[in-house]
Amino acid sequence: MQMPLDPATSRCFTRRSFFRYAAGASALASMPILTEAHLALAQRPHFADPNKGIHIDANENPLGPSDAARQAMIDIVPRGGRYLMNFQAELEEIFAKQEGLSPESVRAFAGSSDPLHFTVLANTSKDRPLVVADPGYEAPMWAAKAGGASVIKVPLADPKGAAKHDIKAMLAAASNPGVIYICNPNNPTGTCTPREEIEYAVAHAPKDALLLIDEAYIHLCDQPRSLDFVKEGKNVVVLRTFSKLYGMAGVRMGFAIGRPDLLAKLNYFGDNSLPITALAAAKASLLDTDLVATRKKIIGDVRAENLAWCKSQGYAATPSESNCFMLDTRRPGKEVMAAMAAKDIYIGRIWPAWPTQVRITVGTKQEMEAFQKAFAEVMSGSTAGLTLPKRKMSLRERPFENA
Repeated sequence: MQMPLDPATSRCFTRRSFFRYAAGASALASMPILTEAHLALAQRPHFADPNKGIHIDANENPLGPSDAARQAMIDIVPRGGRYLMNFQAELEEIFAKQEGLSPESVRAFAGSSDPLHFTVLANTSKDRPLVVADPGYEAPMWAAKAGGASVIKVPLADPKGAAKHDIKAMLAAASNPGVIYICNPNNPTGTCTPREEIEYAVAHAPKDALLLIDEAYIHLCDQPRSLDFVKEGKNVVVLRTFSKLYGMAGVRMGFAIGRPDLLAKLNYFGDNSLPITALAAAKASLLDTDLVATRKKIIGDVRAENLAWCKSQGYAATPSESNCFMLDTRRPGKEVMAAMAAKDIYIGRIWPAWPTQVRITVGTKQEMEAFQKAFAEVMSGSTAGLTLPKRKMSLRERPFENA
């Protein structure tokens, strides 16, 4: 089960509290379950100033909420003294109607991190492991470890090319998996696993295994969605979030979509009324019929321009269809992160499986122009002799230096 946090941590999870928990492997039982924001913070150079510079390290959308979403939040603020719990049902019904689903198969959460964690906790155990791609999003791994389940990492197929999930290898990795996690498009590579391979996973997964398909970035690519598996009653839970294309990472709203009996398993972990500002912003976003296409093009154009620039400079990057990509620096990625941070450009993270590659979030056109300039300077050696601020790492920090 999910362990409670101490009062200081529940107020604000900081780098200090992360490392305070990370005193060693035995601390996992009391570790909070981590998310993208925590993991990005943990890998930022220790001298990083969160109030300055360009931050393209946490897969955030610099465009922020749409104009309609912002206005909806302003309009609802005077009613902030009320729970307005009917708003959640209304939002779920709007999404269900748009996608041809039953409202009972849709459940709103404050972001998609909670249902991700809860689904893993509810369906894995010491006898039923979690199977994930490597490199892949780490949050489900933290949830599995917190619940006492083992984690089986399966390398991505064709890492120097398509960098997609190796579905057949994932299915063969465990005889009795509790959850097989597929992030599509994948975080951190931004690459997509073809629809036919997702279909193969649904058709051939062990009978009692749950396929958890994380579509946090699905609006940014052209791949078919996976909600039809829910309509067909398959053993599938799909996650959606407003944190990426919709620009609401700090506002917090998302969905878990699955058969009602699968969603009912999440009830054990509790429920609460959701922020009415987030509900109002999410509703306005869903009703804005041009928003997805417009933002997909904006982010896609900037991404394509930067992938082409990296290639022109002789650096390989993953063929992303998302708002991030992995860039091979051909040197230790953490050194490049530190040198870029010294120029107030914050990139990252690295994954142990690919230590020379750094993840780049797609920012605005202006932010990415600044990234290109700084990266060219760093990689040309113009930072030679640069003294980077340092501080001594404590013994308690070292076990999670590569977290």
